Amino acid sequence: MKEKDQLGFIHQFIPSVHHKPGRSMTLLLLHGTGGDENDLIPIARIIDTAGASILSPRGKVLENGMPRFFRRLSEGVFDIEDLKFRTYELADFLQNASKFYKFDPEETIAVGYSNGANIAASLLLLRPEALAGAVLFRAMVPFEPESVPNLSGKHIFMSAGLHDPIIPSRGTKDLFNLLRKTGSNVSLKWQNSGHQLTQSDVSEAREWLSASFAA
Repeated sequence: MKEKDQLGFIHQFIPSVHHKPGRSMTLLLLHGTGGDENDLIPIARIIDTAGASILSPRGKVLENGMPRFFRRLSEGVFDIEDLKFRTYELADFLQNASKFYKFDPEETIAVGYSNGANIAASLLLLRPEALAGAVLFRAMVPFEPESVPNLSGKHIFMSAGLHDPIIPSRGTKDLFNLLRKTGSNVSLKWQNSGHQLTQSDVSEAREWLSASFAA
């Protein structure tokens, strides 16, 4: 078995084109239900203007053959026990991958869509040291934490669809308000769209990432 395979997730790693040992930003790409490790790479290429490294794992849970990052009981109802287990598993993968590929975990930004955005939010709540910030496309509250973590110094961008049939606006606002309580620098943009991503999502995420993590 190759050493890469021992990291536990099928994944892609694409090193930074401007690699600076120990300082180069890494984007952790977390796809939506039915996606894989290739889905968000084109979006990452657009929103990142600094040539960051890319780490893109495939979710290990299958729902009717479609990869996800954690189980759900029904639409919008999560298996919380599995969610927390998978969150810690993903955080451990990220830590081990940072050693294997030699990138700085403190310079890692999650970019998640739908199911991937929800586990990214869970990472922020359960393992805040794992991420410097996050881009959350179409996210909702993954679970209600017993205590609110201190996320001061972390930058979070949320982008939501006004006509999303899967995530109601209240779900988006609840996550935004929860993240505000953590002390993080969180911003929310509403798109005149549904659950699918639009050009506006991508362009606004690009502007935010450039402004929040300028070299």
